[in-house]
Amino acid sequence: MKSPTGTSETNSPSPPKKRVGPITFFSQVRAEARKVTWTSYRETWIASVMVAVMVILAAIFFYATDSVVRVIVGFLTGVWH
Repeated sequence: MKSPTGTSETNSPSPPKKRVGPITFFSQVRAEARKVTWTSYRETWIASVMVAVMVILAAIFFYATDSVVRVIVGFLTGVWH
């Protein structure tokens, strides 16, 4: 298969990845974990409230849509509940 540059992928083998021991692996994981920035309590609270509001709005929208479709189908078929 040709790459976008026009060279064949099979002609240029990539060097094998170096294996590391468990101690080195966990020290690398720990170093990466130190780079993580966590959200503040306020940001988490605001995001949670926004999600709850969107869920409520979506529920209202789908309930209204379902009600309108039920009325239209009932009118077209002559079946009323």
